[in-house]
Amino acid sequence: MPEDTQTTPQSGTAEYDRFEILESAEYDRVNEFLRERVGFTARQWAIARLCSDFRTGTGVEMTKIGENLPNLVPFMNDRYTRQSVYQARKAFEDTVRKAGATFLYGAYSDFFTAEEFDDIAYEATEVARFLIEVEGATVSHAAETDAERRIRAAMEAVHEASLELRYDRCPHCDERLGDEPTESD
Repeated sequence: MPEDTQTTPQSGTAEYDRFEILESAEYDRVNEFLRERVGFTARQWAIARLCSDFRTGTGVEMTKIGENLPNLVPFMNDRYTRQSVYQARKAFEDTVRKAGATFLYGAYSDFFTAEEFDDIAYEATEVARFLIEVEGATVSHAAETDAERRIRAAMEAVHEASLELRYDRCPHCDERLGDEPTESD
């Protein structure tokens, strides 16, 4: 996972330096780039990152984020209300959850070969790494290796469960399922 995801902007927004690499980028261009590679918009991405960075012990400073959005993110031009910040963050979270379910459905349903799935995971890793770098964060080799190990273990568990379901085994007790009526029938 990213080593430098918290810039601790607690004292204010003047020193916030995320997205500096996009200093001269326009919102539409950033949005188009994201639309081709991920399921979230530039607005959702920027606000989700800000919500993470401006998280405090009592919650997220959504009003502060919304009022300072053009100062915090170079490709954002408008200020947002607290409600708009909340909605964008929620939309980002929903998108990530749906993307995860879509990815796992592909694994469960056997639509892709192992090699194709490896290619999908590699592409996703490269896009994620690039976005983290654009945010101004870094990913250490150890953190990357650990994340890959955890993902591999999760995908192996998904594959095993998928095989059991496809080969007519009960996922709870591993009993072979058949056409014979059970005692309760």
